[in-house]
Amino acid sequence: MKLNDFYEYPAVFTFDEGYDIAVTFPDLPGCATSGETEKEAFVMAKEALSLHLYGMEQDGDDIPTPSSFKDIQKHLEENECVVIIEVFMPSIRMAQENRSVNRTVTLPAWLNAKALECGVNFSAVLQEALKDRLHIQ
Repeated sequence: MKLNDFYEYPAVFTFDEGYDIAVTFPDLPGCATSGETEKEAFVMAKEALSLHLYGMEQDGDDIPTPSSFKDIQKHLEENECVVIIEVFMPSIRMAQENRSVNRTVTLPAWLNAKALECGVNFSAVLQEALKDRLHIQ
């Protein structure tokens, strides 16, 4: 499956007095977020859209064609507006694939004490050892 570098989807921003600005994506059920301010809602919308699409790509799901701005606009309430959200996926993919994970390891107490005494960076040593073991440069 060919992956797109850019996606643009219409988002509906809903403004209700006393509540955060709700953001939904009509073409992507389950993709929603919110923000206290318009700027925060926009930033959160970009993050929600990018992670939702990344998950769809990883699952091999068909990514729907975005609805037109006009089609969405016709169905809005007075307190809603449409905002087009664009995401650049290569940077999202790279960030997700290079994220760090925590692992728990078991060591003899004496070895742990000596390593701490010498200021050993456990993460760096484990990464080096795994790369060596797996023949990764």
